[in-house]
Amino acid sequence: MEERRFNPQLLEKLNNPERLKALAPDFIWERLNISTLQTMIDIGAGTGFYSIPFVNYYKESKLYACDLSDIMINWMEENVCPKYDNIIPVKMEEYSIPLQNNIADLVFMINLHHELKSPEKMLTDCYRLLKTGGKIAIADWKKEEMPDGPPIQIRYQTEEVKKHLLDTGFNNIEIYNELSMHYLIIAEK
Repeated sequence: MEERRFNPQLLEKLNNPERLKALAPDFIWERLNISTLQTMIDIGAGTGFYSIPFVNYYKESKLYACDLSDIMINWMEENVCPKYDNIIPVKMEEYSIPLQNNIADLVFMINLHHELKSPEKMLTDCYRLLKTGGKIAIADWKKEEMPDGPPIQIRYQTEEVKKHLLDTGFNNIEIYNELSMHYLIIAEK
């Protein structure tokens, strides 16, 4: 998986505000249609760039910002946590998040799915983390030639992601392709 992973030395690229134009948090949030929310989990949180707008939708919620990289965890602890005490960085292992079962109302992954060689392993852990009726949101790069994003050969088609979700127990899958470079897939436990 190492060759698929984002290089944490390039973390400032993750904080580029242009990312919010290409994949706006509002676009995701409006389609989630969540009325109550206590706990969220951001998998592959990086610098917490998407954790911040998501926690701002429900200021009373708790958000676990999970990443493999010590660099990212340390960056969030130094730069995000002092301003957002309800964002909790969590060092995860590959395909495993050290949190309790059935704790989350929402799990989301932004531009992470293409980095997963075995997406079903990660989705199985997401399923474990979600409460019954909880939702998962996966936003990632379309499998199309474009000037930005990861190599096309490591990207997944939306139908592949849908199959990954079905194979790990998710249902009520909705696919959104309106964005120019990304897709959004939402499913329920």
